[in-house]
Amino acid sequence: MASKHATTHLALAPGKINLGLRVLRRRADGYHDLETVFYPIRWADTLHISTAASLTLSCSESALDCGQSNLVIRAASVLASATGTDAGANMHLNKRLPVGAGLGGGSSDAAAALRALQRLWQCETDEADLQRIALSLGSDVPFFLGSCPAFATGRGEVLQRMCDYSLPYALLVVAAPVNVSTAWAFRRVTPKLARHGDLRAVVESNDLDCWRHALVNDFETPVFRYYPELLARKAELLDMGAGYASLTGTGAAVYGVFESWNRALQAAAASREAGCFVHLERAA
Repeated sequence: MASKHATTHLALAPGKINLGLRVLRRRADGYHDLETVFYPIRWADTLHISTAASLTLSCSESALDCGQSNLVIRAASVLASATGTDAGANMHLNKRLPVGAGLGGGSSDAAAALRALQRLWQCETDEADLQRIALSLGSDVPFFLGSCPAFATGRGEVLQRMCDYSLPYALLVVAAPVNVSTAWAFRRVTPKLARHGDLRAVVESNDLDCWRHALVNDFETPVFRYYPELLARKAELLDMGAGYASLTGTGAAVYGVFESWNRALQAAAASREAGCFVHLERAA
């Protein structure tokens, strides 16, 4: 039950990029087996939650549906049902991560809601149960319950945390003003079971020559075919000095890693002038 002293909780919902994304096979249950490294970034939504008699959600992004289909509302409803609480919450989502950009914003919002409501309602939910609830909401929601990078397999829910790993490069994330549907992208991707090399080892090497040769996102082929402006964004990052660049997730964001901070700054400015959403962060 909620404490009468509970007030407002603020939760950050950071995005992620994918360092490599291999689609291995389509499964009998309709999902795909994947290999990827989820890497959390500092670009984040914020979720404000306070005690109320019922569950309500508002959002800074007027185009975003705040009804029962929203992952934040779904997370709250599933947690309430699982814990038997009749408490409510007023929730306001300050949306900074672009929608449909492959940055995991909706999943991260759901995970942030679970963590914040667990505190607000003082739920006695153990970590294993919370992970199960998260997985019922989406394949990558369990990742966002933690704060470390992770090597992900299965449909993205089997996680090996990589808490000692960090990017030694400046990271620039550029999201074009388009929305790429995840379901659309999965219908068009071609699984490739036969692979060479250990994806986790490739990432952890931080060797950009190795990355350029072996670190691929299988969604680039179908997404770039239908959205050539995203291919152009990637090419521009490379032209402006990125040592490596890639689509993240199913798009519509691309990212580049830069050994030179000044070149990263210049590329960020050029991307803003092109009308893109931009996030730049220094090496971890």
